[in-house]
Amino acid sequence: MTKAECKILIGNYVSWLNEELRVEELGTSCVISTPFLDRHNDEIEVYVEKHDDGQLFLTDDGYTLSDLRHCGVELDTAKREAHLDKILNGFGVRLSGDELHVHTSAKDFPQRKHNLIQAILTINDMFVMGEESVLQLFKEDVEKLLRQHHIPVFRDLKLSGHSGFDHKFDFGIPGSESEAVLQAVNRLTRDHAASIAFMVSDVMRARGEGALVAYAFLNDEGNELNSDHIDALTAYNIRPLRWSKREEGVERLRAERKI
Repeated sequence: MTKAECKILIGNYVSWLNEELRVEELGTSCVISTPFLDRHNDEIEVYVEKHDDGQLFLTDDGYTLSDLRHCGVELDTAKREAHLDKILNGFGVRLSGDELHVHTSAKDFPQRKHNLIQAILTINDMFVMGEESVLQLFKEDVEKLLRQHHIPVFRDLKLSGHSGFDHKFDFGIPGSESEAVLQAVNRLTRDHAASIAFMVSDVMRARGEGALVAYAFLNDEGNELNSDHIDALTAYNIRPLRWSKREEGVERLRAERKI
């Protein structure tokens, strides 16, 4: 795929995003309906309020966590609480009661809104975690596998994209010719595929063609993968690795990264 083709794909993505965003007034606030969907296929909504000092307050109005509890996912174990804290800290999101929120200036609004939506999507994934998965989270399994095979990795790598957004990747893998990133995807949805594709293409556009290699370890054990979602990743040069064939995935990483 050429650089020009990638630019067209990014342009199409941004156009789709702009067309699908809707705004409505709600008292002293406004609500932004985004094209990103939760597990009920409902649009994720962000509420925005402007304070007297000019700062903006963005919140999910408590929907994400209250919906998890309504569906039987209680966050009353140390492991689940620690996992939730890790998500919130990773995206710079605060928690008050059930309410996920961030404070921001108008200048930083795009990045902070982006972070809040990513946090909501990630927390939504906690619904599909059974007790066994809670005790041994998929990301930890991936890291353990990589280290067992002596593949050097570092966690939570932040890279800046052409858009100006900072994107957080689960793992970075160093290399002599190019840097590699790897996402551990417990449940691949359309929105996650689109989000990862945007992150990778945005960073690639900033760094230049060939400067970044992207992989995604996909948990397909008990989760049937949608071929359209996988095609969406490969269209953006993201190389899918199936967890059910993780030894083959490791060998591919070792060969392509020359480890």
